[in-house]
Amino acid sequence: MLIKENGSILIPIDYSKQSLSAIKHSYSLAKQTKSKLILMHVFANAADENKANLEKLAQETAAESGLTVETLSLKGDIFDQTDKMAEKLKATLIVAGLDTHVRFRSFMGRSSASKFIKNAPCPVLTVRTLDHKETFKNIVLPFDLTPQSREKVPIVIQVAQYYKADIRIVSVFDPSDSKYENKLLPYLQQVKKYIKEKNVNATNKSIPAKNVAEAIVDYANKNECDLIVQMNKTDTSFGEMFSGTASQEMVDISNIPVLTINPMKRADMPLSY
Repeated sequence: MLIKENGSILIPIDYSKQSLSAIKHSYSLAKQTKSKLILMHVFANAADENKANLEKLAQETAAESGLTVETLSLKGDIFDQTDKMAEKLKATLIVAGLDTHVRFRSFMGRSSASKFIKNAPCPVLTVRTLDHKETFKNIVLPFDLTPQSREKVPIVIQVAQYYKADIRIVSVFDPSDSKYENKLLPYLQQVKKYIKEKNVNATNKSIPAKNVAEAIVDYANKNECDLIVQMNKTDTSFGEMFSGTASQEMVDISNIPVLTINPMKRADMPLSY
C-alpha cells in the first residue's frame, strides 16, 4: 500500500485558521507526489456559499505553492461530503484541519472523527497545529502484533524516502504483560531490518504504558518527531464504543500531524517480510 502519485489531495475548508493551515500542510506532500490540490468548501445554508472567496483562495494558494489548485463548492455535511467526493474523485489523500469549526460531532460520547476516517477511501492526514513544515525528519511508526499493522510500513518508507527522514518504530505494551513484550521484540527487529534494507534509517522502542495513544504522542514530542503514521482500527468492541480506540484517541490528542491509513480489504496474511 502506497500513496498514489499524480493524483489529487482533497482539503475540506471552512475558512477557520486550522482549515487554512491544512492547505499549507499539503504543499510539500503534493509536490513530492506530483499531486494537485482540491479545495472543497461545504456549506449548510445557501447564504454561506461564497464562490468568489473560494476562487480567490485558490488563486492565492496556487501562487504561493506553485501547484495546480481546483475548487469544489457543495451543500451538505462537510465530513460526509469529504468522504463522498474523495471516492468520486479517487483522491490520493485527504488533509483535514481539526479545531473550532472543522470539528467532528459527538456521537455516543466519542468523537466522530473515527467515522469520517474509517469511511475515507484514502489515507487521511489530520493536523491541529498552525505551524507547517516543508519536511519531515522523524516519522513515528506505531507497531503491534495485529496482521494489519504491517500494512502501513510501505507508506511510512515512501514518505521517509521523500524526505530522507528517519523512522521511529514504537510499540506500547501493558506493563504487566511481559509475554507480549517478549513476543513483540523479534517482530520489531524484523521490521527495522526490512526498513533499513530500503536504505532508510530506523530505530525501535518498546514502551510499557497503559494508554497507547498518550504514550506514543509523548514519545513523539520528546524525540522531535514530525509525523505519526497509524493504521485505523477496524473492529470496535462494546467497551471501545465509549472509551474510544487508540487510533481515535491519537487523532483527538496529538499536536503532531497524524496520517491514518485504513486496512486493505482482503484476508489477513501472516506477519512476515
